[in-house]
Amino acid sequence: MTEVSSQLPAEPISAVGIVASPSKAPDGYSVVAQTTDGSDADLWKDGLFKSKVTRYLCFTRNPGLDVVTDVKLTDIKDALPEGFTPLQETLDSKETATRKRRLCVRVSPRAATQTAVYDIQIVAKSKYHLVNYTCVGEINNMFVWCRLGEVQLQKLQTACESNSATQAQTVRKSAGRPDCERQSSGSVTKTALDDVPFVLSEKFHDTKTEMQQVNLMGITIKSLAEIEEEVSRGLQRSTATDAAGPECKAKWSWACN
Repeated sequence: MTEVSSQLPAEPISAVGIVASPSKAPDGYSVVAQTTDGSDADLWKDGLFKSKVTRYLCFTRNPGLDVVTDVKLTDIKDALPEGFTPLQETLDSKETATRKRRLCVRVSPRAATQTAVYDIQIVAKSKYHLVNYTCVGEINNMFVWCRLGEVQLQKLQTACESNSATQAQTVRKSAGRPDCERQSSGSVTKTALDDVPFVLSEKFHDTKTEMQQVNLMGITIKSLAEIEEEVSRGLQRSTATDAAGPECKAKWSWACN
């Protein structure tokens, strides 16, 4: 009985792959290049003849929204298990990943699962067992073991809160630009010009009390003050005529005609 590590990794595995060369694994991926006893963990090698073809299992722990919840080994001719994705090509060379046996993984949203795969080890001999690990199956005389653990949602919630804070900060920065719009709710849209008071320019506040006379097609346009002055003079003349008697009214009427 062999114990690899009693401590559970901080993050569950988020993706599993197979590479043709350990040195060409994608960034962030850990390669299982050796078995638990230090032997070569090549999943392709032939027991009788040496081969230039090599295949190594690799995985990554990316603290994202998805996690690997299960791993299975099936015969290449068997039906694919429901919800599982087969590893058909190598990540580096895009060649056939395995022969005779097929490695399949199931990926689920972190928030929708309670357990996930935290570690994968390869054991060269069937009589060896790993503490806290579960044997998935055998491929080319190599036994794949997985360790399951409970999914911690605290880090995911912290990441979501950090993402929300970043989005809020971006919205505040966008509000300073008139050409940017921000959503205050699901159906109400406000712009950066909202709540800005509009005031008439001071140059339009001064109004002239007198208007210059304009002669348009023989018609003289007079100001309000001039019209009121002429009406006042007319009323004064009318009052004086009434006081003078009928004779003066007749003369005034003749003069007007």
